[in-house]
Amino acid sequence: MSVPATPRGAAAPPGQPRKAATAAWIGSALEYYDFFIYGSAAALIFPEVFFDESDPATATLLSLATFGVAYAARPIGALFLGHFGDRAGRKKIMVFTLMLMGVSTFLIGCLPTRDQVGGLAPVLLVACRVLQGISAAGEQASANSMTLEHAPPGRRGFFTSFTLSGTQGGQLLATLVFIPVAALPEDQLLSWGWRLPFWLSVGVAVVGYVIRRKLDETPAFAQQAAEEGVAKLPLVILLREHWADVLRVIAGALVASVSTIFTVWALAYATSDAVGMSRTAMLWVGALANVVALAAIPLWATLSDRIGRRPVFLIGAAGSAVTMFLYLWAVSTGSYPLTFLTGIVCFGVVYSAANGVWPAFYGEMFATRVRLSGVAIGTQIGFAAAGFAVTFAAQIAGPGGDDWSAVALFTAALCVPPVVAAVSARETHRVPTELLGERAESGAVRPEKVTA
Repeated sequence: MSVPATPRGAAAPPGQPRKAATAAWIGSALEYYDFFIYGSAAALIFPEVFFDESDPATATLLSLATFGVAYAARPIGALFLGHFGDRAGRKKIMVFTLMLMGVSTFLIGCLPTRDQVGGLAPVLLVACRVLQGISAAGEQASANSMTLEHAPPGRRGFFTSFTLSGTQGGQLLATLVFIPVAALPEDQLLSWGWRLPFWLSVGVAVVGYVIRRKLDETPAFAQQAAEEGVAKLPLVILLREHWADVLRVIAGALVASVSTIFTVWALAYATSDAVGMSRTAMLWVGALANVVALAAIPLWATLSDRIGRRPVFLIGAAGSAVTMFLYLWAVSTGSYPLTFLTGIVCFGVVYSAANGVWPAFYGEMFATRVRLSGVAIGTQIGFAAAGFAVTFAAQIAGPGGDDWSAVALFTAALCVPPVVAAVSARETHRVPTELLGERAESGAVRPEKVTA
């Protein structure tokens, strides 16, 4: 591997931190636009298009299960993409994941329905969903590593938060696109209208390639490759030297259950016969919450650069357990003002504390040579559980799908492991980037040169 040497501890070239953050934001927004339009469709459209309409409750359960399938595929994708990202560099993985997401999402918009091909339709849907999951497995980890390793001292929290604010931007865009689609007449919506948001993903591949192909590789990765070579088997090093941090990231990533319950299950519940709220109104709840999150995420991340990652993450994890209960209660009342208010507070403000700081918090636990693998594998295992939280919530809600309090308690329980992970973690916001992942306090020394 030919990589120019970089002086140890050297800063990124002027303009590169901002360029990397911008690429991470736009790329993540476009990628997660694809990912979240599937969530909206799984809650509102797919039960009638791909599953048996004679049993609406089972159709909804199966549709939500396909949402979780991508999360099951993500740990597998993380193993491969993390390995190649720590060997070939962050930039190549960022380009690959975006292209894969764009293609797989476009194909979903082209799928035949159950009425056209019978049981083959949901099989093809699941196959495309698996490809989405593999793509998402490497997207955030590679973008996080790129921004963290380009960030100037003392601002890693702020710059890495662009990945997650981009994710929220993608979710906002997906919601805004679905609002007019959901307002179409029922026959048009179910015949061709639902396909339009998926076809728009053609632009994802084009825009993503243009933005990301011009990025420079990070100074930290270039330095690692030049001085010590890249690890032949990053996973072996990761599990030998960073296994405890991998477990912390897995536990911390369970906080994403708040997002999946809010985005998918609460949407299905609110628009069900049990509550009867309109699709359009509930989509606007998500849209406004994401607008607030776009402002809240960099603010929380900047605060973490001053007071540390742990306290900010704890605010988000513990606070989400409480505010999610309030949000689901508000939905159960059918009150639009209460639902809008609690949705914005829960998802837009409180959850953003954990969501905005985890890219730096997790990435700083690992050394450069295994950072992408560590973040990818740890987050994707945790996210897999978060993805299937929607399916479990649908079962916990009972035959009528209206036991919101049980779902709220379930979500709160999933916030406990993230709290434990944060309490047990080291504070790293003041550690120089080149020293991240080193364990001076435990007597560990920097590993010997790894053959390229």
